[in-house]
Amino acid sequence: MMDLRPVGYIIGLLSAVLGLAMLIPAAVDYAAGDDNWYAFVESAIICMTVGGLLALAARDGLRHTLSLPQSFVLTSFVWASLPGFGALPMIIGAPGLGFTDAYFEAMSGLTTTGTTVIPELDALPAGTNLWRAILQWLGGLGIIIVAMIFLPVMRVGGMQFFRSEGFDTLGKILPRAMDISTALIRVYIGLTAACALTYAALGMTAFDAIVHALTTLSTGGFSNYDASFGAYKGAPEYAASVFMLLAAMPFIRFVQLAQGSVGPIWRDPQVRAFLRWHLYAIAIIVAYRLIRHEAEFWGTLREVTFNVVSTFTGTGYASEDITKWGHLAFVVLILTGLIGGCTSSTGCSVKVFRYLILFSAIRAQIRRMYSPHRLVRVRYAGRPVEEEVVNSVIAFFSLFILTFGVLIVGLSLTGLETRTALTAAWTAIANVGPAWGPEVSGNGAIDAFPASAKWLMSAGMFLGRLELMSVLVLLLPRFWRG
Repeated sequence: MMDLRPVGYIIGLLSAVLGLAMLIPAAVDYAAGDDNWYAFVESAIICMTVGGLLALAARDGLRHTLSLPQSFVLTSFVWASLPGFGALPMIIGAPGLGFTDAYFEAMSGLTTTGTTVIPELDALPAGTNLWRAILQWLGGLGIIIVAMIFLPVMRVGGMQFFRSEGFDTLGKILPRAMDISTALIRVYIGLTAACALTYAALGMTAFDAIVHALTTLSTGGFSNYDASFGAYKGAPEYAASVFMLLAAMPFIRFVQLAQGSVGPIWRDPQVRAFLRWHLYAIAIIVAYRLIRHEAEFWGTLREVTFNVVSTFTGTGYASEDITKWGHLAFVVLILTGLIGGCTSSTGCSVKVFRYLILFSAIRAQIRRMYSPHRLVRVRYAGRPVEEEVVNSVIAFFSLFILTFGVLIVGLSLTGLETRTALTAAWTAIANVGPAWGPEVSGNGAIDAFPASAKWLMSAGMFLGRLELMSVLVLLLPRFWRG
């Protein structure tokens, strides 16, 4: 039987850390004279007590390494349990949510999805809005580490292509993996600080700059305004676009850049395709809107650039009602949300790497059809790709599409209108953020959704963020017997 004590130990420690983080919004509310500070203090005590007891109870099972099955269990259990702890301040204090809504909000935060159930963000205490942003920032940091350390070893969705000794956590290379994690954290903190200072220089208040920096670098998209980023139109939109792009690029390239290696980030096929596809999407929508005589060029370019980057990277900020841009623009934005960012970034959805592998596999298959005796290899960045990786990528695409379809049907059965069900499934499984439809509130909140729909979307966000297969493997009886 699998030893779950190492899993419990790590979850206990993370829960205690989450409790410590709650003291930050508690201090903000206390300084503002808002009585809501007590909710964070009470929640922090609960989290630190439960987490500490769990870590103490499981400390005997601590080892220097995790087995492969334990890695699968850990990644899933962390993202399933921490939203329960993160929801506590929103249940005990403002906005006084029920468990379903509070868990959904925390899951949306930690998975950096950005969909909210709170219809009046402007009326929330400052500490609550800051806590929502902290959840996203911590979730973004966590997913970078999972993508760099765990998923390659777990051979999920083709991520084994990126596996090397430097990222192997299952053997003697663990200290090297810890070094990489430390470097990634430094880059993440540095970019967040730079983003906050840029926002402040462009006119945001210190509080707004911090909240939006936390949710920009995590590509989460939670804002403390009902108008989302529409409260800061103009130069801040261009700054946000730059930092959202950076957040959705491979963070390991920034580590190399900080060490003086400039070449790797530009030679990375993901980065080049990612930026090129952004230009294509922006050009198509700008041309489409200008042909429709909707607005002048520079204003249109700014609006389109910001909203395309926000959707493409899965951040989910909005500065305009994109449903008014016409059907072609709406379809292009939906498609960009299904692409997402690069691997080892805070970006979400399918990821650019998998599309590049898929396109390479299709080209190779076509060449084999007209030259059956020719040896054609699938390549990525000039390197041959193993058949196992190709099969894993194709399996991921198949599972993603199947899960997306099942989620649409499930949400429709809860009573949601067709367009609402489709966009809600899209925003959940791709961790993008916005949804559209008659049941969606004016600020994009889904508070009017039935509880069953919210739980389905929570499951979709959970599956999408952890790359599907790393969760679904737990459903196999053989996994637990092994």
